[in-house]
Amino acid sequence: MRAGRGRLAVADYFGLVKFEHTVFALPFALMSLLVATGGRPSRRVLLGVLAAMVGARSAAMAFNRLADRDLDARNPRTADRHLPTGRIGVAGTAAFTLVSAVVFVLAARSLNPLCFALAPAAIAVILGYSYAKRFTPWSHLVLGLGLGIAPTGAWLAAVGRFAAFPLWMSAGVMLWVAGFDAIYGCQDVEVDRREGLRSLAVRYGVPGALGIAKGLHVLAVLCLAFAFRSAPAFGVTADLGLCARLGLAAMTALLVWEHRLVRGGDLRHIDRAFFTINSWIGMLLLAFVALDVYVA
Repeated sequence: MRAGRGRLAVADYFGLVKFEHTVFALPFALMSLLVATGGRPSRRVLLGVLAAMVGARSAAMAFNRLADRDLDARNPRTADRHLPTGRIGVAGTAAFTLVSAVVFVLAARSLNPLCFALAPAAIAVILGYSYAKRFTPWSHLVLGLGLGIAPTGAWLAAVGRFAAFPLWMSAGVMLWVAGFDAIYGCQDVEVDRREGLRSLAVRYGVPGALGIAKGLHVLAVLCLAFAFRSAPAFGVTADLGLCARLGLAAMTALLVWEHRLVRGGDLRHIDRAFFTINSWIGMLLLAFVALDVYVA
C-alpha cells in the first residue's frame, strides 16, 4: 500500500510539471551540443546538460503552478490541476521547486565557471515568466526566452564561450515558442480579461494574436536558417548542410499546418496544434541535424 502511494506521488509530480513537454526545448539544446562538439560531447557535459535542462524546466513549471494556483482554480480549463484539486500541496510544490532549482545550479556548477555564473540569471528568467502576464501582453516572449536560452546554455557547457550559432538558435527557439504560446493563450482570452491578465489575445483579439503568432514563426524560421547556413556576413560559425535545411523545411511545413488548424480563430484543434505538432518539430529537427553531423 505504501509503495503504491509512493508511485502515485511520483506520477503526480511528473504530471505537475508536464514532464513530457521537455521535448520542446531539449532537442534544441542537444542540437547545439552536437554542433559545438562535432557530435562527440563528453559524458560529463552531456549528463550535465541533461540534468540542467530537467532541473530548470521542472523548477519553472512547478513555480508557475504555485504562482497561478488561485487563477487556475477559477479557470474551468485548469481547475483540475494538481494544486487546485489538492493532489499536491503548496508546501510539496514549493519544496519540489527548490530541489529542482538546486539541481539546475549544481549541474551548471559541474559544467564550467561561466555556466555557474550565469545560472542565477537563467533562474530569474524561467521563474519570472510566471508573473510576466500580469504586466505585459508580450509575456509569450518571456516564456520563449526561458526555453530559448537552452541552445546557448548547451553551447557554453561544451565550449565555454559565446558564439553566433547558438545565439541565432536561441532567437529562433524564443520566437517559435512565443508564437505557439500566443496561439495556446487564445483559448483563455475571456478568463484572462476577467482576471486582469495580459496576453496578445486580450490586447489584440484572437485574430490579431493568431496573426502575430504567424509573424513570430516566420521570424523563427529565418533565425534558424541563419544559424544553419555558413554565412560570414551574419557571423554564423557552424556549417550545416542539406540535411539541416531539409529539417528546417519540414519544420516550416509543420508550422503551416499548425496555423491552418487554427485559422479563422477555430480553436477546436488547439491541443494538436500546441502539443503534437510542436513536439514533432524539435525531434524532427534534431534528427536532421544529427544526420548532418554524423553522416553528411
